[in-house]
Amino acid sequence: MFAYLAFWVSAGWGIVFLADVRLLPTVDTAGTRSGTAAVAVDLALLLVFAVHHSVAARPSVKARLARFVPAPMERSLFVLVASGCLALVFWQWQSLPATVWHVDAQPWVAVLWTTYLVSWLGVIASTLPTGHFEFLGLRQAGWFRRDRTPAPSSLAVGSIYAWVRHPMMFFLLITFWVTPHMSVGHLLFALAGSGYIGVGILFEEADLRRQYGAAYRDYASRVPALLPRRPRSGRVGSEVVPDQPHR
Repeated sequence: MFAYLAFWVSAGWGIVFLADVRLLPTVDTAGTRSGTAAVAVDLALLLVFAVHHSVAARPSVKARLARFVPAPMERSLFVLVASGCLALVFWQWQSLPATVWHVDAQPWVAVLWTTYLVSWLGVIASTLPTGHFEFLGLRQAGWFRRDRTPAPSSLAVGSIYAWVRHPMMFFLLITFWVTPHMSVGHLLFALAGSGYIGVGILFEEADLRRQYGAAYRDYASRVPALLPRRPRSGRVGSEVVPDQPHR
C-alpha cells in the first residue's frame, strides 16, 4: 500500500511540476544552478530514473532480484523505487526559465490546459485494461484478494490497446509538450523524456516479441505502437494475453 501511495504522490507532483503550479518545486522554479551546471544536474537526475526504470524491468534483473525479494512484492518494490526516483527528479530539478514560447491568447490557453489535463487522465486510464491494482503491485501482494497468492498480470490487446500498443507513452508525450509556456528547462525535460520513451519502447517491444512470438507480431501488425488508429473492425475488444509485467 505504501508503494501505491508513493505512485499517487509522484504522479500528482508530476502534474503540478510540468504545469508550473508553484505549490511545490516545479520545472521553472526548482534549483539554484544555472547554465551548463543546471543542464548537467537535470540530465543526471533523469538518467537515474531512466536507468532504474529500464534496467529493473528486464527479465534477467527480475530473476536475480527474486533471490532476495519475494515474488508477490517485486512489482510493489519496482513502483516504490520508481516513484522515489521521480520525486528526486522533481525535488532536485534545476530550472532554466528562459522562454522558448508563450501563448496567452484565448481560447488557445484553455485548449492547451484542457489537453494537458485530459492527457494525464489518459495516463491513468492506460493502467485499467490490464488491471490498475496489478499494474501497481497491490494485487500481487495479496490486496483485494481472498487468497494471498499473486494474481497474474496480463497484456491487454482490447479497449484502448486496440487503438495503440503503448497508450501510456502516447499520453505522457502529450503532457511533456502541451503547455502555453515552454521554458528552456521544460524543453530539456520534454526532449529527454521523449528520447527515453523512444528507447524504452524499443526495449519493451523486443521483450514482448521474444516472450509472445507470433501472437505479439500479429498484434503489432494490426495496432500502431504510438500514434492511435481506429481498430480496423471498428470494434473495441477486451481480450488479454496473460503475464506481461512491463506496463
